[in-house]
Amino acid sequence: MGMTTSLSLPPFNFFLINFLTFGYLFIFLVKKSQSQFNKLLYFLYGWFFGFGFFVTNLYWISISLTFDESFKFLIPLSLIFLPAFLAIFYGITTYLFLILNTKKIISSFLIFSIIFGILEFVRGFVLTGFPWNLIVFSLSNNLEILSIISVIGTYALNLLCISIFTSGGLFLLRKSKKEIIVSIFFILIPFFFYNYGLIYKNKFFNAKSIFYDYKIRSIGSNISLNRFYENIDIVSVIEDLITISDPQINEKTIFLWPEGILPGISQEQLVDYKGLFKNKLSKNHFLGLGINSQQNENETQKFYNSFSLYDNEFNLLDSYSKINLVPFGEFLPFENILKKIGLKSITNNYQSYSAGNKRNIISLVKENFSLKILPLICYEIIYSGRLYKNQNFDVLVNISEDGWFGKSIGPKQHFVHSIFRAIESGKYVIRSSNNGSAAIINPLGIVEKKVDFGKSGYVDFEERRDTQPTIFSNYGNKIFAIIILLYIFFIFLFNKIEDDKLKKLSIYK
Repeated sequence: MGMTTSLSLPPFNFFLINFLTFGYLFIFLVKKSQSQFNKLLYFLYGWFFGFGFFVTNLYWISISLTFDESFKFLIPLSLIFLPAFLAIFYGITTYLFLILNTKKIISSFLIFSIIFGILEFVRGFVLTGFPWNLIVFSLSNNLEILSIISVIGTYALNLLCISIFTSGGLFLLRKSKKEIIVSIFFILIPFFFYNYGLIYKNKFFNAKSIFYDYKIRSIGSNISLNRFYENIDIVSVIEDLITISDPQINEKTIFLWPEGILPGISQEQLVDYKGLFKNKLSKNHFLGLGINSQQNENETQKFYNSFSLYDNEFNLLDSYSKINLVPFGEFLPFENILKKIGLKSITNNYQSYSAGNKRNIISLVKENFSLKILPLICYEIIYSGRLYKNQNFDVLVNISEDGWFGKSIGPKQHFVHSIFRAIESGKYVIRSSNNGSAAIINPLGIVEKKVDFGKSGYVDFEERRDTQPTIFSNYGNKIFAIIILLYIFFIFLFNKIEDDKLKKLSIYK
């Protein structure tokens, strides 16, 4: 059933499957709880569901290990170990359901939903967090419904989705009209959210447009990752990027290149290639790209995965160093121990990256033009509710290298996260990717322009609607906590109603 549930996720989005799988899982757990109390078995029920779910939708992570011979022996482990670890959260969910189940069907339904929702939230934070493929992502094509995350956020809608998809099981287990009413209520929730989305959409398109003096040209490239492991001339890579960017001397343009697109050179060395841009760039141009930076701290040299902004003379104007690093990809946990057995981080050949200190807004001011960018490098786009505190920025910029996952579903799943962040923040997301998709995504989650996966080209961002900060961007996951409290309140309420009913029956008899 877990494997079947994977088909509800991007890029397939057969979300109706979840009514079958979650409804069946709930009925199965309730029926089993009435006949047995083997706690280990209950853990294994959830674990096997989770393992089937993750092993089928995260297989693409193993592709990143094929680029270096020294990592290939880890491929079987990545195919099995990561899904097995993530499945533990599902196992804990079913285990706690057995422990906390009240044997009252509506309360059981609410308890199942709340435990599942909380454990999915915890999964997004434990060991740096991996909030990938939440059940709510099955609705990524239903943007009107997703508009509600501008109010309640991704985790809160994920909790409600679990209830919605499980409501069929509640209906089938019904013992009275109360179960029918609760089932119908949750089935109707998407229709309420859809109507809200229509109103929100109409409000957005009635907002005034702001036109920029400078356009942001986001590049989508398709340069092979073999350049990391073969002696490919960096000059040819730069020349390809210049060709894709198509700079025009008199057009005021900020060029946006992907993450780590120029391997082997650092932030300070880019100026050495200035000659390649001769007669290509002018004072009307700026370049933002992902490039490694270095810094000496206490006689130790540290490396950072950075987004850097340059003027046309390649003077460094500002820079941001990535905070949320990918375990094993960008840094090696317990590096001093594991490097002794030949392990290293996948994306570089020297040492682990260090994490930046804070997520700073990059400001670009030129004559009458001003632009404030909040950069998110690759993996950082997947987090919800902890991206920023300062909302004083104009656009979110996401640069990424998706080539580590080949032509699998991984890059497509990664792209979907940008849609969720755009809706949550109420900001445009401008995405530049190598071996992925470059795009302009508006605050409704609509992809206004796109360079499709596997192709090279660019998209231009020249105007935006004047929007206000969303409720979620103001309060974050505090709203998720409020919804959890509401669930708990209704659990006690329905328990009290059921207990009062039993007392009346006892007195009557």
